[in-house]
Amino acid sequence: MTRVSSQQWGTVPSLGGVDLWVLESPQVKVEVLTLGAIIKSVFSRGKNGQTEDVVLGFDDLEGYLSDKRYLGALVGRVANRIARGRFVLDGKEYQLETNNGPNAIHGGVKGFNKALWLATEVQDGVQLSLNSPDGDQGYPGEVQVCVTYTLQGETLTAEYRARSNRTTPINITNHSYFNLAGQAAADVYDHQVSICAESFLPVDETSIPTGETRAVQGSPFDLRDPVLIGARLKELPGPGFDHNFCLSFPSDPWMERHAARVCHPPSGRVLEVSTSQPGVQFYTANFLDGSVPGKGGAKYRKHGAFCLETQNWPDAVNQASFPDCLLRPGEEYHHVTRYTFTTV
Repeated sequence: MTRVSSQQWGTVPSLGGVDLWVLESPQVKVEVLTLGAIIKSVFSRGKNGQTEDVVLGFDDLEGYLSDKRYLGALVGRVANRIARGRFVLDGKEYQLETNNGPNAIHGGVKGFNKALWLATEVQDGVQLSLNSPDGDQGYPGEVQVCVTYTLQGETLTAEYRARSNRTTPINITNHSYFNLAGQAAADVYDHQVSICAESFLPVDETSIPTGETRAVQGSPFDLRDPVLIGARLKELPGPGFDHNFCLSFPSDPWMERHAARVCHPPSGRVLEVSTSQPGVQFYTANFLDGSVPGKGGAKYRKHGAFCLETQNWPDAVNQASFPDCLLRPGEEYHHVTRYTFTTV
């Protein structure tokens, strides 16, 4: 049985009150904010019974309002990158604001992560809804979007739905940063990761997929068997992982698949992720630099966490061979991701 409660947590002058929702089962406690549909905290037990908050974030509202790293946030309309912030739909070119070098990322400067969502209690959780108007951050169409977070035992489920009155690209995910050792841990080098993907997407110097789908076999991207993150990062060119791993392909049926497993042997904590999305972006917090204090004054540094962003493939709106990312009138966008927190 899951206990669901809420309380006011702060106020954004231009938007209104922000509520904190708490979902608590016998095994796990999850805190969710109506600002950005943010997963503020996940409290999970280790093998010794000790509970730790395994999600990076902030102690106050101001931290989230000024955050530029999307800690815990729901990101959209389009998560990840769109090359040069441009795409063409029905013969019309759209130019978005570029907020990641030459590219657009995570929906724009004021994407879904900075919006105030309307919350409604549901069985074992909370549903958060948002109306994204036509032209929001440069995207066409008025979009009605909702995410339902439910907690059942050890499993947190995020179910995403959206409809639009005009054809528009859409790709929604949650951008939680996890460290299974807790807030005081400096890095995730002692975590073991495995990802159920036979291939990944190589990227150019601005992290846009080149269009190639490359087999992981014989490369540092082969994470099909568990590997220590720290050891594998030493084999990887560049600052770390920030790549899409291909879970399914355009011809594959819609279905939920096991995506990834991360284990922290010292504490015994395990996170398993399954999803209906065709990809997962494995990101090792390469751009955290310790400059912004997190919970309890923690310094979140490079490689201080990992993200498993279940999503469509990046830049799919510009790459015809990638899974379709367009939501058309009369259709429903619908995806499910589950996070299961256990111990070994």
